[in-house]
Amino acid sequence: MDMDSASSVVLQALTQATSQDTAVLKPAEEQLRQWETQPGFYSVLLSIFNNHMLDVNVRWLAVLYFKNGIDRYWRRVAPHALSEEEKTLLRAGLITNFNEPVNQIATQIAVLIAKVARLDCPRQWPELIPILLESVKSQDGLQQHRALLTFYHVTKTLASKRLAQDRRLFQDLASGIYSFACSLWSHHTDCFLQQIYARDEAAALGSLERTLLSLKVLRKLTVHGFQEPQQNIEVMGFLNAVFERLKQFLECCRQVGSDSPCREKLEKTIILFTKVLLDFLEHHPCAFIPLIHRSLEFAVSYVFTPAGEGVTFERFIVQCMNLIKMIVKNDAYKPAKNIDDSKPESLEAHKIKTAFFTYSTLTEIGRRLVSHYFLLTEEELTMWEEDPESFGPTNVEDPVQLLMKDAVYNAVGLAAYELFDNVDFDQWFKNQLLGELQVSHHRYKLIRRRVIWLIGQWISVKFKSDLRPVLYEIILSLMQDPDLVYLESIFGLLFQLLQQVTECDTKMQVLHVISCVIERVSIQIRPYVGCLVQYLPLLWKQSEEHNMLRCAILTTLIHLVQGLGAESKNLYPFLLPVIQLSTDVSQPPHVYLLEDGLELWLVTLENSPAITPELLRIFQNMSALLELSSENLRTCFQIVNAYLYLSATDFLQNYAESLCRSFCDLLKDITNEGQVQVLKVVEIALKVSPVLGAHMFQPLLPAVFRGIVDGERYPVVMSTYLGIMGRVLLQNSTFFSSLLTQMASECNQEMDQLLGSVIEMWVDRMDNITQPERRKLSALALLSLLPSDNSVIQDKFCGIINICVEALHDVMTEDPDTGTYKE
Repeated sequence: MDMDSASSVVLQALTQATSQDTAVLKPAEEQLRQWETQPGFYSVLLSIFNNHMLDVNVRWLAVLYFKNGIDRYWRRVAPHALSEEEKTLLRAGLITNFNEPVNQIATQIAVLIAKVARLDCPRQWPELIPILLESVKSQDGLQQHRALLTFYHVTKTLASKRLAQDRRLFQDLASGIYSFACSLWSHHTDCFLQQIYARDEAAALGSLERTLLSLKVLRKLTVHGFQEPQQNIEVMGFLNAVFERLKQFLECCRQVGSDSPCREKLEKTIILFTKVLLDFLEHHPCAFIPLIHRSLEFAVSYVFTPAGEGVTFERFIVQCMNLIKMIVKNDAYKPAKNIDDSKPESLEAHKIKTAFFTYSTLTEIGRRLVSHYFLLTEEELTMWEEDPESFGPTNVEDPVQLLMKDAVYNAVGLAAYELFDNVDFDQWFKNQLLGELQVSHHRYKLIRRRVIWLIGQWISVKFKSDLRPVLYEIILSLMQDPDLVYLESIFGLLFQLLQQVTECDTKMQVLHVISCVIERVSIQIRPYVGCLVQYLPLLWKQSEEHNMLRCAILTTLIHLVQGLGAESKNLYPFLLPVIQLSTDVSQPPHVYLLEDGLELWLVTLENSPAITPELLRIFQNMSALLELSSENLRTCFQIVNAYLYLSATDFLQNYAESLCRSFCDLLKDITNEGQVQVLKVVEIALKVSPVLGAHMFQPLLPAVFRGIVDGERYPVVMSTYLGIMGRVLLQNSTFFSSLLTQMASECNQEMDQLLGSVIEMWVDRMDNITQPERRKLSALALLSLLPSDNSVIQDKFCGIINICVEALHDVMTEDPDTGTYKE
């Protein structure tokens, strides 16, 4: 098929694939999927998305198919890999013209070029970077922007490669293009500042976009392109220039105001400047030492002095605080415990830090933190009034004083561990805080909320236990307060609160407290749970869209079932459908609910007085869960065991066949620990139902038999094999005989010869069995063979008697009163 006709066929399929009608969409998608591995398909896609006359959605889809193809078929070793000839043509076609008119498609094409560069640059694609550098200088605005966008994505991708060889290649690239990248960034930055102050907003926005992209390139080159960046004058020059430019851009924010079309990008660029500093500090702490003083001076002046007024915004303040925090907490800037072991750089950095944080600077920072940043804002106060659940105070006699007190208490709570030795919290609680909690004025609710939170912070740090009864009394009175915000923890009130609140987060918190209460008081909860039991089904129904709330309900149910014990059977009409949904892997919510759902299933079985048909029916979910073989396997095995203990016969008749299939699959591909877990389940089945268990799990037993004869290497696995075979031999000897017959014909051996090998291995490997009750089982099983007049068994008489005597020693203890031994 020639290129043109191929092109029209693919174009038609892509057009159909953008349809809203599934009858049209599905066959088109299937057709495209089949073409993915056809030679020439990606060349056709390239010609389609490069054709600006076509529909945007079709071109967008062509780019996506191309991008997915790179992940699957571009590597030489991939199945259905693209030919080298086609790849050469595609690489050339991708960088012929940087003139994509649609922004989103331009970004996707840039990402796609970067994906190819990750695999092919520089060896198979040496011309990529030179062409990009050339195109970035273009006088044509669109071409320049698209080339710069691509340049950024390529740089970002190459910087993320982590193998030593790739890092060396990136460092070579960085040293080759760094000065060009710096001058590009400077040029666009200067253009922007000239245009914005000349009030040419449209041109300024274009230049700002290019400033942002060239700064993104420089960030990657600076952070990942140099092994010893402190020795490179250009790198350190760029980092110092960042501080100057930051000041210019912050000042620019003040000048243009909040409604300027450039405002959003301006803030983005300012944040990017701070990211350059933070990234460099994280990756090159030693190279950052010459910048410590300047960084601290810069951040502290903007965040903690009037210099920042009118120019700072919230995200910038957070970034500055992160910069201060990363310098203060950086391990590379702390001397070793023994000063003489410290590196000279660490001592230097420590000296710079200590010199900067004078007492007066620290005092001012602390004062501003509490009195400025900890205060609740007008916005938060209004929110409290409008929506008390999500939280905020109204003007009190002296609102400023109240806000200040709230902020100070907040600081003391946050620093509880640091202030441990400096605050006598018990005295403060008795003399001051207790009184604060008893001020019932409705305007004082702000302080009541903060004080109870503060006590919560300190209670695990320093709080006398004999003060707790007073605290519980006060909590009870607070819970009857009409304001919702600080109601934190006994049952009727909690339940009322659960019904009153409407926000998901609040319901989850209340359920969490209810769960804790039920867990602590255990069965004493029974008289009080009626209302909760009636309400939970309604809450479950309402929370269909909120999986995290459903997880909280599952946790509450787990504690509830444990508290109710056998009475939990009255919950089955609600409980069992909940377990069914949470553990059904064909239902999307299982992703969130599975772990808690399995836990609930297990405690329901553990507390069940008897099996019910509905409880048995849920087990249909299990085979799919065992297929997942995830970290939940252990809980799944516990659930199977619980069913076996509850009602072995019903359970085995219904499910043993599918369970045995699942176990056979699992044993092919599982750790030794996992094998032991599977076999323990089989052992329990044999224990509770010797005849039916052996019959149902028969397909697993030959492997166990072979494991014993071959002398399984892992002691724990061998011990489990012997445990299973011991049960079969002791409790169902006819079955053992038929198994022996089957194995003898499989191995082409005489039955007696095979039995001899089994007994010999058993006697030899008794030491693998550590638990006394298992040793006793083996001894009894082998003893049960002795009445036979088989000469093989009589030959092994001494070995069998020997292990029986050893087992007796293990299980007998001396009675100190009578001096006799008994089991």
